[in-house]
Amino acid sequence: MTKYQTRKKALILLADGTIFHGKAVGGKEGTAFGEVCFNTGMTGYQEIFTDPSYFGQLMVTTNAHIGNYGINNDEGESDSIKISGLICRNFSYNYSRDLADDSLENFLSQNNVLAISDVDTRALVGYIRDHGSQNAVISTDVDNLEGLKEQLAGVPDMKGLELASKVSTKEPYFYGNKDATYKISALDIGIKKNILRNLAERDCYIKVYPYNTPFSELSSFEPDGYFLSNGPGDPEPLFDAIATAKEILVSNKPLFGICLGHQVLALANGISTFKMHNGHRGINHPIKNLLTGKGEITSQNHGFAIDREETEAHPDIEITHIHLNDNTVAGIRVKNKPVFSVQYHPEASPGPNDATYLFDQFIENIKNQ
Repeated sequence: MTKYQTRKKALILLADGTIFHGKAVGGKEGTAFGEVCFNTGMTGYQEIFTDPSYFGQLMVTTNAHIGNYGINNDEGESDSIKISGLICRNFSYNYSRDLADDSLENFLSQNNVLAISDVDTRALVGYIRDHGSQNAVISTDVDNLEGLKEQLAGVPDMKGLELASKVSTKEPYFYGNKDATYKISALDIGIKKNILRNLAERDCYIKVYPYNTPFSELSSFEPDGYFLSNGPGDPEPLFDAIATAKEILVSNKPLFGICLGHQVLALANGISTFKMHNGHRGINHPIKNLLTGKGEITSQNHGFAIDREETEAHPDIEITHIHLNDNTVAGIRVKNKPVFSVQYHPEASPGPNDATYLFDQFIENIKNQ
């Protein structure tokens, strides 16, 4: 018999008691916990799975086929898979791509990540959209339902959960050409490799610091600008990062924030954040740039957002971008300072390159200081 015929039965148990059924990918058995959420991207599964922003989440992929183009060692956004587990409809054990280095099955196995396929993902995503993201468990221990419920009840909610420390670098490191024109101090609260690539391509030499690094240490690099990265979890518990952002603001140096960094910048200005019903996760989210009137097709991955009313009422903050699906704040800038941030991923370039100008804008701010 083949592994396709001998795969273990598996289930998805949501915190509200709802159950969906599937089968374990390959011969793997086990149990994984996390917040269940979905991503609507048709491609980019490797980038999604290795994105530190997805730490602690069970990822549902809405595309029907996952694994069909394998994985490429140069396309990861970090050094390992960061999702807690994978839920998909059809898992492709065979892959066809000239640039592939290995199969997704092997990649998941090497990272000890449980994956479940043969799930009615259309129904599951519809349920999440109606009832919101919530904690869940995926498991092959299908006969231990009461035990799984008990364990799931002990999993902390994403609201109030600090996760940046779980994915941040432990020690500072450098990225790029040391003879580059510009120096950047980047606070790693879950940084993606492609962000560093985009900065390095713009003649930047970056020093990346741990999530709780004080401003005094970031400034000791004598940078031309500062960067606040993306990352997982609730931004409100990031007291050290918020304090650092406040000091960067006082310094009047150029600052650029992406996603979690955007939320940290808002909190540093006294604007609160909130947990969204099911977040924005995909590669076709429509954004309007209020400064130019142009639309952008963007890659997004966030479950928290900043309060729009408080942002509009803030005397020193201007809203620069909005999400056209729900009018949430997608970008801000600080008036009279070279400081701005966005709630999406300009480095991801999901087909279009609509948002890469933001890196150029950051460099222009550095040039003009």
